[in-house]
Amino acid sequence: MRNALAKESQPELKKKTRFRWVVLTLIFLVYMIAGADRSNMGVIIPTIKDSFHMSNTDIGLMTSLFYLTYAAIQIPAGMYFGKKGVRNIFSISVILTSLATLFTGLASSILHLKVARLLLGAAEGPLNIGIVSTINRWFPPKEKGFATGVFMASIKFAPAVVPPLCAFIIITYGWRDVFYLFAIPGFITAILWWWFVKDKPEDSPYTSESEIKYINDQSPVEQTDVTKTKVPSPRRNLNWLDKLIRSKNIKPLDTNRKVVFSWSIWGCALGYFLLVGIQYSIMTWVPTYLVDVKGFSTMKMGFVASAPWIGAMIGNIFGGWLSDNVFEKRRKPNMILTAGATVLMMYSLIYAPNNPVILGALLLLTGIILNLGYSTFLVYPMGLASKDKVSFAASIINTAGSLGGAFAPFLVGLLLDSFNWNIVFVFFAGSALLTLVILLTMIEPKTEQA
Repeated sequence: MRNALAKESQPELKKKTRFRWVVLTLIFLVYMIAGADRSNMGVIIPTIKDSFHMSNTDIGLMTSLFYLTYAAIQIPAGMYFGKKGVRNIFSISVILTSLATLFTGLASSILHLKVARLLLGAAEGPLNIGIVSTINRWFPPKEKGFATGVFMASIKFAPAVVPPLCAFIIITYGWRDVFYLFAIPGFITAILWWWFVKDKPEDSPYTSESEIKYINDQSPVEQTDVTKTKVPSPRRNLNWLDKLIRSKNIKPLDTNRKVVFSWSIWGCALGYFLLVGIQYSIMTWVPTYLVDVKGFSTMKMGFVASAPWIGAMIGNIFGGWLSDNVFEKRRKPNMILTAGATVLMMYSLIYAPNNPVILGALLLLTGIILNLGYSTFLVYPMGLASKDKVSFAASIINTAGSLGGAFAPFLVGLLLDSFNWNIVFVFFAGSALLTLVILLTMIEPKTEQA
């Protein structure tokens, strides 16, 4: 009898849940759909370019408009999420993203297309920061790198499947149907998010006390259950790496002022500005490059254009694992690897052959390398700022990235109207090299809490 009563009185702590992985699945779905809504335009452009009488500069400007409104809303969204929480505004943002996608399919002029891209950027803007804030609250430090890698892989999964899917829809139905069909999933995921994802794991009916304790655990000890812990093996001696990346003990940035006056935050933002510019220029321009320069058909373009995004998914997930496990939650090594290797990959693309298999393999490798450290730019401020200031710090970095996404595709359009693709790839290589130099000036934070 006594044993039975003792068993009944045992705390909820013993009940195991892993609901954070359900949250991560919804994060993947929401941002994958958002990625599809923003990337489908790049595949449509070769089809509508002549009928809408669009120059390369027009194409670059149309892409830039999306990122201008996307960037403008980052910091306000970050400050709002830090004070009021994510759940309600996030769900509304997903719905507005689908409505903006639907509006794009009704376009009858270049002006209409530009307005639609402005609206899409404003609607989608809060999603990135909302997800970063959610990961920060729903995952322990030892899993944040991997979770952010999965999150960033979702935005690359969409462009991996969008080109061949769009090509099929265009050939079968027409380009407008691409936007009509792509608008539907957002309404469904908005409802799922509002229903299942609370601002804090403590508020969720689907998380146990055991999981909440695990999420809030700041130590390197791995919880197995409430009575046993698994002590990890001793850390490898990475002193040489710590010297290279300028690893230092710091106090967390716990005020907006400290965040704003941190060079490491701004250095991360500048590096992200340059790399996002490369990333979204590829998203915008590679389909046109494959059709106009390499002479590929619509279907062949669709399959080859997906290669860098398949590589991006691999790079993001592997990079998150690499950062958490091999580099033991050091973030700068991944960022340095990506910047340095991207310089080499951009030069290799200058000499890329017309063979779709070889070119596809080269674009696949480019996607992997470009994304090894891509997600860690958004994990990096989690080590610098206190938990309630991470949203604000991440919003600064993501604003810079959004401005890079606005600036670079437009500049590529100007370069193509005056020069050729070789100059574009040299520009990308120079951007990656400058990112590498900036990264070397930043510190690798080791907070006093850790």
